[in-house]
Order: sequence, then structure tokens, then C-alpha cells
Amino acid sequence: MSWMPKSPKARRRLWVVLAVAPILALAVGLSLFAMRDSVTFFFTPSEATVEKAPPGRVVRLGGLVEIGSIERAPTGEVAFEVTDSVATTRVVYQGDLPDLFREGQGVVAQGAFLPDRTFRATQVLAKHDENYMPREVAEGLKDKGEWRPEATLVDGASES
Repeated sequence: MSWMPKSPKARRRLWVVLAVAPILALAVGLSLFAMRDSVTFFFTPSEATVEKAPPGRVVRLGGLVEIGSIERAPTGEVAFEVTDSVATTRVVYQGDLPDLFREGQGVVAQGAFLPDRTFRATQVLAKHDENYMPREVAEGLKDKGEWRPEATLVDGASES
């Protein structure tokens, strides 16, 4: 065995590495295998093709709620269109919508596409801008040299 180190200490280290490496590789492999079901991909309506988001696969669909597209059924089901200015996707949701949900606002819906390419949402999240201050005010403060980025967070909370 000419490839083995001559020092007993180095030989022991080599055996430890050879014993630990497969166990570590197995642990990483099992962790990745277990997490593959919890990964949720995000698509816009123009990116959500049949190849990327097949029917039945849980994904997130994001874009703007198209103006004039919200339809409410007496059963509590809500249908609306999500657009990214290139393509539009019909979304159907059963449940209570967030307070910030409205036409022209950003939305992220989690669910799956049906075979007819309608998106059946299980969760709807309304998106909003995290900046508390209007852009014009922030630009005015920058011009005056009084700009403090940490002061633009919601409710005036400072960033730590």
C-alpha cells in the first residue's frame, strides 16, 4: 500500500475522512431529497408554459390583477385575471382575499394549473411596496442631502 501515509497519525486521519465522507454525502442527499417537495417555483403569466408549470404542480403565479376582471360568485369563489403586460392567466380562488387585494395591484397566488390552463389558487397574497415614503419625497431629501435610507421603512422602523 504505497498510497497510504507512513505516519500513523496521518493514516488515522485518512481513515476518519474515508469513514465520514460517505455518511456526510448520504445526509446531504437525503436532505435534498426531502426538500424537493417543499420547493415552490415562481412564474409570471408569460413564463408559465405547460413545460415549466405542468397541470397539478404547485407553483406561485405573480403579476398585476387586471382592471375589470374580478368576478365574485355567490358561493364565495372569486375569479380574476393576472397579467404581466405580455400574457394573462385566469385565477380561481375560494376563500377570503387579503385586504390589500384590488384591481391594478400586485398579487402572488399559490396553487396549480388545471388542464385548461386556469390557475386554481389555494393561497392569495397581495403585494405592496415596502417603501413607506413616496419616491418624490425621497428624491427631494436626497437633493437636500438629508436622505436616510433606514428611515424609509414601514412605520418608521429603523433597520438594524
